[in-house]
Amino acid sequence: MNGWLITLTFAAASIGSLHSLAPDHWVPFAALARSRCWRPGHTAKLTILCGFGHVTVSAILGLIGLFVGLETVQAFGARLEDHAVFLLIGFGVVYTIWGLRRSFARDPLSVLHHHGHHHPHGENDHDHGLTEWSLFLLFSADPCVAVIPMIMAASVGGWGAVVAVVVTYEVATITTMVVLVAAARAGANKVRFAWFDRYGDAAAGALIVTVGTVLSILGV
Repeated sequence: MNGWLITLTFAAASIGSLHSLAPDHWVPFAALARSRCWRPGHTAKLTILCGFGHVTVSAILGLIGLFVGLETVQAFGARLEDHAVFLLIGFGVVYTIWGLRRSFARDPLSVLHHHGHHHPHGENDHDHGLTEWSLFLLFSADPCVAVIPMIMAASVGGWGAVVAVVVTYEVATITTMVVLVAAARAGANKVRFAWFDRYGDAAAGALIVTVGTVLSILGV
Protein backbone atom coordinates (compact mmCIF):
# COMPACT_ATOMS: atom_id res chain seq x y z
CA MET A 1 0.00 0.00 0.00
CA ASN A 2 1.60 3.25 -1.10
CA GLY A 3 1.83 6.46 0.86
CA TRP A 4 -1.15 8.32 -0.61
CA LEU A 5 -3.52 5.39 0.02
CA ILE A 6 -2.30 5.02 3.60
CA THR A 7 -2.96 8.73 4.12
CA LEU A 8 -6.40 8.43 2.52
CA THR A 9 -7.45 5.42 4.61
CA PHE A 10 -6.18 7.16 7.76
CA ALA A 11 -8.29 10.18 6.84
CA ALA A 12 -11.28 7.88 6.25
CA ALA A 13 -10.83 6.27 9.67
CA SER A 14 -10.44 9.63 11.40
CA ILE A 15 -13.43 11.28 9.74
CA GLY A 16 -15.56 8.16 10.23
CA SER A 17 -14.84 8.15 13.96
CA LEU A 18 -15.15 11.90 14.46
CA HIS A 19 -18.46 12.28 12.65
CA SER A 20 -19.89 9.45 14.77
CA LEU A 21 -19.34 11.54 17.90
CA ALA A 22 -22.38 13.63 16.93
CA PRO A 23 -25.13 12.80 19.46
CA ASP A 24 -27.64 11.83 16.80
CA HIS A 25 -25.41 8.82 16.02
CA TRP A 26 -25.69 7.26 19.50
CA VAL A 27 -28.20 9.01 21.79
CA PRO A 28 -31.30 7.51 20.07
CA PHE A 29 -29.98 3.97 20.51
CA ALA A 30 -29.02 4.45 24.15
CA ALA A 31 -32.32 6.16 25.00
CA LEU A 32 -34.43 3.51 23.30
CA ALA A 33 -32.35 0.67 24.76
CA ARG A 34 -33.03 2.05 28.25
CA SER A 35 -36.75 2.58 27.73
CA ARG A 36 -37.33 -0.72 25.86
CA CYS A 37 -35.04 -2.80 28.09
CA TRP A 38 -33.04 -4.01 25.10
CA ARG A 39 -30.18 -6.31 25.97
CA PRO A 40 -26.62 -5.27 25.05
CA GLY A 41 -26.47 -7.78 22.19
CA HIS A 42 -29.72 -6.57 20.64
CA THR A 43 -28.66 -2.94 21.00
CA ALA A 44 -25.26 -3.61 19.43
CA LYS A 45 -26.79 -5.51 16.49
CA LEU A 46 -29.24 -2.68 15.82
CA THR A 47 -26.45 -0.09 16.04
CA ILE A 48 -24.34 -2.09 13.58
CA LEU A 49 -27.29 -2.47 11.19
CA CYS A 50 -28.10 1.24 11.24
CA GLY A 51 -24.43 2.20 10.94
CA PHE A 52 -24.10 -0.11 7.95
CA GLY A 53 -27.11 1.51 6.25
CA HIS A 54 -25.79 4.99 7.05
CA VAL A 55 -22.34 4.38 5.54
CA THR A 56 -23.45 2.16 2.67
CA VAL A 57 -25.78 4.82 1.30
CA SER A 58 -22.89 7.29 1.53
CA ALA A 59 -20.65 4.88 -0.36
CA ILE A 60 -23.28 4.32 -3.05
CA LEU A 61 -23.56 8.07 -3.55
CA GLY A 62 -19.78 8.22 -3.84
CA LEU A 63 -19.78 5.51 -6.50
CA ILE A 64 -22.53 7.31 -8.39
CA GLY A 65 -20.37 10.43 -8.19
CA LEU A 66 -17.69 8.64 -10.20
CA PHE A 67 -20.08 8.64 -13.14
CA VAL A 68 -22.23 11.75 -12.77
CA GLY A 69 -19.77 14.12 -11.11
CA LEU A 70 -18.81 15.09 -7.58
CA GLU A 71 -20.74 18.36 -7.35
CA THR A 72 -24.06 16.79 -8.34
CA VAL A 73 -23.80 13.97 -5.84
CA GLN A 74 -22.54 16.20 -3.02
CA ALA A 75 -25.45 18.58 -3.56
CA PHE A 76 -27.93 15.70 -3.44
CA GLY A 77 -26.23 14.18 -0.37
CA ALA A 78 -26.21 17.54 1.41
CA ARG A 79 -29.95 17.91 0.84
CA LEU A 80 -30.53 14.46 2.32
CA GLU A 81 -28.41 15.42 5.34
CA ASP A 82 -30.35 18.64 5.83
CA HIS A 83 -33.68 16.81 5.81
CA ALA A 84 -32.46 13.88 7.95
CA VAL A 85 -32.44 15.93 11.15
CA PHE A 86 -36.12 16.76 10.63
CA LEU A 87 -36.82 13.07 10.09
CA LEU A 88 -35.09 12.42 13.43
CA ILE A 89 -37.23 15.07 15.12
CA GLY A 90 -40.35 13.62 13.51
CA PHE A 91 -39.43 10.15 14.70
CA GLY A 92 -38.92 11.49 18.22
CA VAL A 93 -42.27 13.30 18.21
CA VAL A 94 -44.17 10.23 17.03
CA TYR A 95 -42.35 8.04 19.54
CA THR A 96 -43.09 10.49 22.36
CA ILE A 97 -46.80 10.50 21.55
CA TRP A 98 -46.84 6.72 21.29
CA GLY A 99 -44.97 6.48 24.60
CA LEU A 100 -47.43 8.80 26.36
CA ARG A 101 -50.43 6.88 25.04
CA ARG A 102 -48.82 3.65 26.18
CA SER A 103 -47.99 5.09 29.60
CA PHE A 104 -51.50 6.33 30.30
CA ALA A 105 -52.96 3.03 29.15
CA ARG A 106 -50.87 1.08 31.66
CA ASP A 107 -51.94 -0.04 35.07
CA PRO A 108 -49.26 1.17 37.52
CA LEU A 109 -49.18 -2.26 39.18
CA SER A 110 -48.62 -3.96 35.84
CA VAL A 111 -45.75 -1.56 35.14
CA LEU A 112 -44.01 -2.57 38.37
CA HIS A 113 -44.58 -6.24 37.57
CA HIS A 114 -43.40 -5.78 34.01
CA HIS A 115 -40.11 -4.13 34.93
CA GLY A 116 -39.38 -6.85 37.43
CA HIS A 117 -39.18 -9.40 34.63
CA HIS A 118 -37.22 -9.31 31.38
CA HIS A 119 -38.73 -10.58 28.20
CA PRO A 120 -36.79 -12.85 25.85
CA HIS A 121 -34.07 -10.99 23.95
CA GLY A 122 -34.33 -8.19 26.52
CA GLU A 123 -37.15 -6.42 24.69
CA ASN A 124 -40.38 -5.09 26.15
CA ASP A 125 -41.75 -3.74 22.89
CA HIS A 126 -44.71 -5.15 21.05
CA ASP A 127 -44.43 -3.27 17.77
CA HIS A 128 -43.00 -6.24 15.86
CA GLY A 129 -39.70 -4.50 15.18
CA LEU A 130 -41.24 -1.28 13.87
CA THR A 131 -38.96 0.85 16.07
CA GLU A 132 -35.84 -0.95 14.87
CA TRP A 133 -36.75 -0.76 11.18
CA SER A 134 -37.73 2.89 11.53
CA LEU A 135 -34.27 3.64 12.93
CA PHE A 136 -32.63 1.71 10.10
CA LEU A 137 -34.54 3.65 7.44
CA LEU A 138 -33.85 6.91 9.27
CA PHE A 139 -30.09 6.33 9.32
CA SER A 140 -30.06 5.06 5.74
CA ALA A 141 -31.67 8.34 4.67
CA ASP A 142 -28.89 10.31 6.39
CA PRO A 143 -25.68 9.89 4.35
CA CYS A 144 -22.36 11.44 5.30
CA VAL A 145 -21.15 13.42 2.30
CA ALA A 146 -17.64 13.70 3.78
CA VAL A 147 -16.75 10.24 2.48
CA ILE A 148 -17.73 11.06 -1.12
CA PRO A 149 -14.63 13.16 -2.00
CA MET A 150 -12.43 10.43 -0.49
CA ILE A 151 -14.04 7.84 -2.73
CA MET A 152 -13.46 10.09 -5.71
CA ALA A 153 -9.80 10.54 -4.70
CA ALA A 154 -9.33 6.80 -4.18
CA SER A 155 -10.76 6.03 -7.62
CA VAL A 156 -7.47 6.99 -9.30
CA GLY A 157 -5.93 3.96 -7.59
CA GLY A 158 -8.54 1.56 -8.90
CA TRP A 159 -11.39 -0.35 -7.30
CA GLY A 160 -9.09 -1.86 -4.67
CA ALA A 161 -8.33 1.59 -3.30
CA VAL A 162 -12.01 2.55 -3.33
CA VAL A 163 -12.94 -0.60 -1.40
CA ALA A 164 -10.16 0.05 1.12
CA VAL A 165 -11.44 3.58 1.80
CA VAL A 166 -15.09 2.52 2.05
CA VAL A 167 -14.37 -0.45 4.36
CA THR A 168 -12.10 1.67 6.58
CA TYR A 169 -14.71 4.41 6.85
CA GLU A 170 -17.45 1.89 7.55
CA VAL A 171 -15.52 0.03 10.24
CA ALA A 172 -14.45 3.27 11.96
CA THR A 173 -17.97 4.68 11.93
CA ILE A 174 -19.71 1.55 13.17
CA THR A 175 -17.08 0.76 15.82
CA THR A 176 -17.30 4.27 17.27
CA MET A 177 -21.10 4.12 17.28
CA VAL A 178 -21.15 0.75 19.06
CA VAL A 179 -18.66 1.92 21.73
CA LEU A 180 -20.54 5.17 22.40
CA VAL A 181 -23.94 3.44 22.48
CA ALA A 182 -22.66 0.76 24.86
CA ALA A 183 -21.20 3.37 27.21
CA ALA A 184 -24.31 5.56 27.11
CA ARG A 185 -26.59 2.57 27.58
CA ALA A 186 -24.61 1.44 30.62
CA GLY A 187 -24.88 4.92 32.09
CA ALA A 188 -28.59 5.20 31.32
CA ASN A 189 -29.29 1.86 33.01
CA LYS A 190 -28.04 3.35 36.28
CA VAL A 191 -30.93 5.82 36.17
CA ARG A 192 -33.48 4.57 38.66
CA PHE A 193 -36.56 6.77 39.00
CA ALA A 194 -40.02 5.43 39.71
CA TRP A 195 -41.59 7.67 37.08
CA PHE A 196 -39.19 6.41 34.41
CA ASP A 197 -40.61 2.89 34.63
CA ARG A 198 -43.91 4.30 33.40
CA TYR A 199 -42.85 7.22 31.20
CA GLY A 200 -39.53 5.89 29.89
CA ASP A 201 -40.71 5.62 26.27
CA ALA A 202 -42.03 9.18 26.25
CA ALA A 203 -38.81 10.42 27.90
CA ALA A 204 -36.72 8.63 25.26
CA GLY A 205 -38.76 10.22 22.49
CA ALA A 206 -38.43 13.66 24.06
CA LEU A 207 -34.66 13.23 24.32
CA ILE A 208 -34.46 12.32 20.63
CA VAL A 209 -36.51 15.41 19.75
CA THR A 210 -34.18 17.55 21.86
CA VAL A 211 -31.06 16.16 20.16
CA GLY A 212 -32.55 16.71 16.72
CA THR A 213 -33.67 20.24 17.58
CA VAL A 214 -30.26 21.24 18.97
CA LEU A 215 -28.48 19.85 15.91
CA SER A 216 -30.90 21.71 13.65
CA ILE A 217 -30.28 24.99 15.49
CA LEU A 218 -26.51 24.49 15.39
CA GLY A 219 -26.65 23.46 11.74
CA VAL A 220 -24.68 20.27 12.42
